[in-house]
Amino acid sequence: MNQLRVASRVVLLAGLFFGGNFTNSPRASLQAAGETNFIVVLADDCTYRDLGCYGGQAKTPNLDQFASEGMRMTRCFQTAPMCSPTRHNLYTGQYPVKTGAYPNHTQTFDHIKNVTHFLGPAGYRLALSGKTHIGPRNLFPFQYSGKGNNPDMDAIDRLMRESKESDQPFCLFACSNEPHTPWNKGDASQYPVDKIQLPEYLPDTPAMREGFSRYLAEISYYDGQVGQILELLDKHDLASSTVVIVLSEQGNSMPFAKWTCYDSGLQSAMLVRWPGHIEAGSVSNAMVEYVDVLPTIMAIAGIKDEEGELDGQSFLSVLKGDADRHKEFVFGAMTTRGIINGNDSYPIRSVRSATHKLILNLQHDQLFTNACVKSPEFVSLIEAASRGDQHAAEAVDRYQNRPAVELYNVIDDPLEMNNIAGDPKNQSVIAELRTELDTWMESQGDLGVETELRANEHKKKSRRPAGRKKSSEANATGT
Repeated sequence: MNQLRVASRVVLLAGLFFGGNFTNSPRASLQAAGETNFIVVLADDCTYRDLGCYGGQAKTPNLDQFASEGMRMTRCFQTAPMCSPTRHNLYTGQYPVKTGAYPNHTQTFDHIKNVTHFLGPAGYRLALSGKTHIGPRNLFPFQYSGKGNNPDMDAIDRLMRESKESDQPFCLFACSNEPHTPWNKGDASQYPVDKIQLPEYLPDTPAMREGFSRYLAEISYYDGQVGQILELLDKHDLASSTVVIVLSEQGNSMPFAKWTCYDSGLQSAMLVRWPGHIEAGSVSNAMVEYVDVLPTIMAIAGIKDEEGELDGQSFLSVLKGDADRHKEFVFGAMTTRGIINGNDSYPIRSVRSATHKLILNLQHDQLFTNACVKSPEFVSLIEAASRGDQHAAEAVDRYQNRPAVELYNVIDDPLEMNNIAGDPKNQSVIAELRTELDTWMESQGDLGVETELRANEHKKKSRRPAGRKKSSEANATGT
């Protein structure tokens, strides 16, 4: 590396970690031949199977076209089915309990590194435009922008132009607020309430249809945002040198999705385009997690996790078509303590293989509650049940009254409607999955109920564990 590049990286680091916006910097020549830009476009509360390119009803022409230009991942998962833990999960490459960011509206421990700490020293300009929901702010020194909790296209346009002019690579997280409630964007007339199809697990009520119609319209609105960002890449002639990853975040806020460890809550869309490296129109069934995104970005950028801190593993070989498998198991953790209308303590943990999902409801002897049960859609189910609607009554009961153990064959029962945990022939499957889940929880310092009860201790102020203990030890004590 020549002296100019060394000096330029020092200038960049000063801007990154001391609050500079590093705009209009001198031509720092930070982008060597072959260095790559990164854009991660993130939705908010979007069930992956509702996207057009995943066979859903939402009209998503931009995403459909984008999927034809790259790889569509069919089995991508985040660990926690809520916004804040999911985003920390993505940016840190580590699981939520280990980082301290496992309740909602939370933040990481002071010693936890994130994408800015890995890509910044390598000369990247780090930007986040739109919804944040991460913290503490000083540990995430992005160049921030946004309009109404959505990406600021003018700021993104400027980022691309300045990066192109200075030959400085960038990593942008463009974070939408859609299709998060109140579902007031987009054209709902595209989705007539009498013609849309509700998923089998949602009973048919007028309120459910009305809500689902507006939700689909907001997915189309999000699709438009994706299209704008892709157009800006083309405008600045950066498409060929940029890896673009599109994610749908956790599932929607209808019943059995967000706030649950069912696949409708934990599974995510993932579309990845990297011209010249990823086969156009390819599809992968490899199981990947949000914790794997940062290690993959680092692998592409040639950056190593020198201290071995990340939980995730690069799936670059999958993207290049050199492998069709990545992980054998993916994990889930739901914390109700501190969420809107949530139980004081109702910890849920899950593990999923390619064929089965095991869910443990660690304090199941109470009604399961969250913001969903106060929604017009769920209230309509309660009212329908009171009028004798058997489907609605069963759905309300199944949602709020959970058994201690749930097991689903996700091949035969992808919507997870038939709990087979009570079948004696499935006990060996439960035992195998339980061993994997116990091992994972132990590695994270996750004590289940005890960890749940300490969730709120970290929400206000991030503190370094005494004596810089290992993350698992620190999180076990809730410090």
